[in-house]
Amino acid sequence: MMFGKKINLTLYCLVLSVYTVAAFHLPFFRYLIQHVDGGANAAVLTISALILLLAVDFLFYYLLVFLGRGVGKALLAFTLLGNAAMLYFVNTYQVFITDEMMGNAINTQYSEASSFFSLAFCLYLLLLGILPGVYVLGRKVDYGTWKGFFSRVGVSLALVLAVVFGNMKNWPWIDRHSTELGALVAPWSYIVNTIRYEQGVRAAKVEELPLPDVTALSPSRDVCVLMIGESARRDHFSLYGYERETNPYTVQDGVTALPADASATYTRAGVKAILEYADTPKLYEILPNYLQRAGVDVSWRTSNWGEPPVHTEKYWHKKELKERFPQADDRYDGILLEGLREDILSSKADKVFVVIHAYTNHGPSYFSNYPPEFEVFKPVNPSVEMAKVSQEELFNAYDNSVVYTDYLIHQVIEVLQDIPDRRGCVLFVSDHGESLGENNLYMHGVPMALAPREQIEIPFVVWAPDQPVKPLEKVGQHHVFHSVLRFFGAETPVFDEEMCIFAP
Repeated sequence: MMFGKKINLTLYCLVLSVYTVAAFHLPFFRYLIQHVDGGANAAVLTISALILLLAVDFLFYYLLVFLGRGVGKALLAFTLLGNAAMLYFVNTYQVFITDEMMGNAINTQYSEASSFFSLAFCLYLLLLGILPGVYVLGRKVDYGTWKGFFSRVGVSLALVLAVVFGNMKNWPWIDRHSTELGALVAPWSYIVNTIRYEQGVRAAKVEELPLPDVTALSPSRDVCVLMIGESARRDHFSLYGYERETNPYTVQDGVTALPADASATYTRAGVKAILEYADTPKLYEILPNYLQRAGVDVSWRTSNWGEPPVHTEKYWHKKELKERFPQADDRYDGILLEGLREDILSSKADKVFVVIHAYTNHGPSYFSNYPPEFEVFKPVNPSVEMAKVSQEELFNAYDNSVVYTDYLIHQVIEVLQDIPDRRGCVLFVSDHGESLGENNLYMHGVPMALAPREQIEIPFVVWAPDQPVKPLEKVGQHHVFHSVLRFFGAETPVFDEEMCIFAP
């Protein structure tokens, strides 16, 4: 029996190294070949990359199994499963496995993660991860001696150094493409970027830096609802000239649509930019916390994730809203509006600020994010394998989700119109855009330096009948903070007139 006969550790690790490079690194070599200049140097760089990957994988596996024995083999098998999952997402959605992407994966809720499951995903895991993992765990190994260990490690290190320093003339090219190349190397892409993400999370958990106090608010009774959209791209909103009527509701509400660019292509950074006073890596008081400290009645309703720490007792995820309103349908974001009018009417504060963080336009299952009556554009293919869906069907599903988003904005406007004793304001801003197959890219998360316009250009929709809007050519997510301050008449040194969309 194959598992009954011991295999030399050197051959065992060599076989697994060859398998790792052959099975999981086609996207890496495809990127390299597409971006390197032709000629003899291209061949040298490609061969060098092949040797380097084999040597590094061999060294990693040899150290892991020799020093870890059974535990090392288990960790090795686990990386094969991770490699298979990584390859599926790279091949299916044309993504790079960066620290931002690992943050998305770590923070993804089950309901979101389950939308990625498909037969193809299961086959990737089974054929490329589980079955090879069985071999890794079941194969008996002759570990050899310490003398052999040091000699193998020494030869591997020497080969790695020889390849690295033998390509010194290519270092500038490698440096320019290091982010993309590193994001396609298994298992290092998700291991290293998970560590980088966790380091960033720890750094972000430092105590919020306070902003200068709000010294006064206007005497009027006001309510402002900030709707944070998810993956809404501007060029699929008819308010901005899209040929399809995807905004049939708000077009009748007298809204203003300002062109805007996102500050990031992933949720956590995009939401932070919407809520912070300026573009900064530090964590200052975000808008809801700042307003609550100033005496504003603040509440948060969400079906999403990724926001900075929100300090308000009125924080309702859709599961809490379902408990409050058992009759509500929690399959869709309409549940985020349940009881909104009643909550505003019951507030005794002069100023009310509500944040609604929706999920409606998030892929890959756009088709399941809206009720059946909003399936305006047909046909729609109910598949999460976006690359296998025709662009017409993909556009149809996504555009239907935009129609539903438009309906939700309209519903909030109607709620505020029905509260005559308060001035009303609704702001809808997306966290980032979305790719729908353009240049073989899907969804979002591409590093900003490489991100296409589809992932950056976002809608910024305003309804404020009693507050004139400046005729701005372009705005950004940081305009939200100062615009809300102006609407509430907040007097504070942190206010920036240039970052405000409302006229004095």
